Amino acid sequence: MKSKGGAGVPVFLRHESFHFSFFDDDAMLCSKKFEIAVSMNLQKKLIGEVVVEIGKTFLGTEYVANTLEVSGEERLVVNMHGLDCVSFYENALVLARCVKKNTMTFDDYKAELQFIRYRGGKIDGYPSRLHYTSDYMYDNEKKKVWKNVTKELGGMPFTKKVSFMSTHPDSYRQIKENPAFVSIIAGQEKEINARETFYIPKENVGKIVDKLMPGDILGMTTDFEGLDTSHTGIIIREDGVTKLMHAPLAGKKVLISDSALPEYLARNKRQTGIMIARPLEPA
Repeated sequence: MKSKGGAGVPVFLRHESFHFSFFDDDAMLCSKKFEIAVSMNLQKKLIGEVVVEIGKTFLGTEYVANTLEVSGEERLVVNMHGLDCVSFYENALVLARCVKKNTMTFDDYKAELQFIRYRGGKIDGYPSRLHYTSDYMYDNEKKKVWKNVTKELGGMPFTKKVSFMSTHPDSYRQIKENPAFVSIIAGQEKEINARETFYIPKENVGKIVDKLMPGDILGMTTDFEGLDTSHTGIIIREDGVTKLMHAPLAGKKVLISDSALPEYLARNKRQTGIMIARPLEPA
């Protein structure tokens, strides 16, 4: 694997006494993160706190777009070296669940990742992957991975419809290669649009920000036509201030927002509000 540091110089990340090298493969990185969890006795903490602590181990990791979009048959893709906003929170959540269940091998991690990433936990072609955030939240609430707490925190009906994937097939390699997927995904979009979904408009986030909990996973709703959300991240609290830990965009690295969540949302003109999923303790 090529170094992210350029000129063959490895880049290292430090978390306490552990070092992460971009020369490590994903199995090694997974093992090191579990070592950190054991050293910090994270299994005894609440699941949200574990999500945050595992998320911190990814700070400084490069943002890489479309990490899951590989050619060929749909398969489980693992990439801890480059993350987009979804694969960042996925990794933090999956590793945290493994820690809480005391199932900390690379195979355990991969099984948990598949369970969370795919509809019903089963891989059955590209359409079986959970693409829309509201659908991701719905399916994983059914699987008791988390609870969607948007409505109980004061959410309003989210009436925007999803359609982007079926109406922009050329934006997705797998759909371009398999045109039959368009009708399948259009059917999924119809199901999503028939559900009752809620969001908290960003002008109201300041009123409920103290009710958010570290480890809550947010979907930022958007005004982009055909999409429900355009970004995701994890709630973290620093010195009493509620912030967003996230993989922001190309050219950046995983980081913690420099401002409180309401201010962060206010600066992002195309973000209209938030949906909130609160991780549940694994059974």
